[in-house]
Amino acid sequence: MIMNPSEIRHVVVDGHSLTLESFVAVARYGATVELAPSALAAMEKSRALAEKIEAEGRVAYGITTGFGEFQKVAVPKEMSNQLSTNLILSHCTAAGDPYDGEIVRGMMLLRANALCGGVSGVRPILVQMLLEMLNKGVTPVVPEKGSLGSSGDLAPLAHMTLPMLGKGEAVYEGVRMSGAEAMAKAGIPTLTTLVSKEGLGMTNGTCAMTSVGALALYDTICAAQLADVIASLSFEGLTVLRNAFDPRIHAVRGQKGQMLVAANLRALVEGSEIIDNCQHDRVQDAYALRCVPQIHGACRDALTFIREKVEIELNAVTDNPLMFTEDEAVISGGNFHGEPMALPFDFLGIAASELADASERRTERMVNAALSNGLTPFLTTQPGVNSGFMIVQYAAASMVSENKVYAHPASVDSIPSSANQEDIVSMGTTAARKARMILKNTQDVLADELMTACQAIDVRRHLNTHGQGITPLHQALFDHVRKSVAFYEVDREIWPDIRACESMIRSGELLEIVKEYLPDFE
Repeated sequence: MIMNPSEIRHVVVDGHSLTLESFVAVARYGATVELAPSALAAMEKSRALAEKIEAEGRVAYGITTGFGEFQKVAVPKEMSNQLSTNLILSHCTAAGDPYDGEIVRGMMLLRANALCGGVSGVRPILVQMLLEMLNKGVTPVVPEKGSLGSSGDLAPLAHMTLPMLGKGEAVYEGVRMSGAEAMAKAGIPTLTTLVSKEGLGMTNGTCAMTSVGALALYDTICAAQLADVIASLSFEGLTVLRNAFDPRIHAVRGQKGQMLVAANLRALVEGSEIIDNCQHDRVQDAYALRCVPQIHGACRDALTFIREKVEIELNAVTDNPLMFTEDEAVISGGNFHGEPMALPFDFLGIAASELADASERRTERMVNAALSNGLTPFLTTQPGVNSGFMIVQYAAASMVSENKVYAHPASVDSIPSSANQEDIVSMGTTAARKARMILKNTQDVLADELMTACQAIDVRRHLNTHGQGITPLHQALFDHVRKSVAFYEVDREIWPDIRACESMIRSGELLEIVKEYLPDFE
């Protein structure tokens, strides 16, 4: 069971202890952050090694050489600070709309946490500044497009760094302003320059893609739980057969997610008069009802895998080169490469898309009189002059089809950069951004189903073919929806009803109701 991130008030940043929930707590809910003393000590040792290498003039990528294809160019000692600062100035090339503030806060947290590993050779002041910016609410303006997901999220992270140098833009107290003004208003002194290795330390890493993807993952986990709940509401309207959820058939297959969802559905429909009274109506239901454990369960298994990979990356060191104080080794590698996140985030988009696919099919069954087991056409009480929920299904179908386009994997693409030095890239940031777009559509498709299911329950009760009683939990959810969305007897402006249900999906309020009745629900 996921701990509620909104209940986490404070997080100690040490380089290895972030969880998905604590990440969301800081990025979304503004939990305060504190630097662990152990991380400070590790960074001080690492910085001392970087300064020794610079003083001795050793050949070390990004310290005494240029970047990318310019690795072949030696940089004089007196220019090493300018080298790091120039990296930020030349790399802030991102385009598009700014990332939401929570995504940028997540980027800042992840960059700080990665540097806390003590192998990056940067001054602790960089991490201290990032944490102070988080605590005081200075959020850099970071455009969302422009990362190849290799050599790190270079352009987004350069934009994130600019306010630390008194440049770029930031949002402070809800107002967008220059980075220098935001830092001054928050009382955070800016840096006049970065020093050797710090340009790479700030920009090499998967922080943008991981921030986007981790937030999307958390929301998709919640959406998957809601998908079970909303499906069970649809079951009341469609008079589902319970036999498909018998634990024996799921046990003999052995898929964990499938068994979890089947158990959820059994609990969710327990005690329903309507469902009790329909068990001899048919032999079996259509796949959109009967196979919910298999479909939703496969998505749950996917999310378990993705969560494992994301929680590793939340605590990963992803810059280059890395410095190891035990033997003073400076090793050039490729931890900045986003492939370990690109594939999971493509998978995340596919899983979220499948949740929407199944939801739209249930909505179609409820509005289609040929499939609804006796409900009125388009759930109207006065057909003909009223269209009822006809176009609600159209809207859901549109978003499901759009998701099919977004679900094409980004990770199978690549394009060479830096004169072919960086010749195969991950496109992981694109994968994460696509997963987020799919998630938003999926949440809206679930909102359409939620509203439709409540209408179907009302119509089923009006027909009185199987009695009036639904489960206590379903009644609580139904009543919650009806506070904002009245029964749709004659056509009216329907978009406010849809917006209200979308808000319920995104706010987490429905899951809070579920946990009151089923405390162990997952």
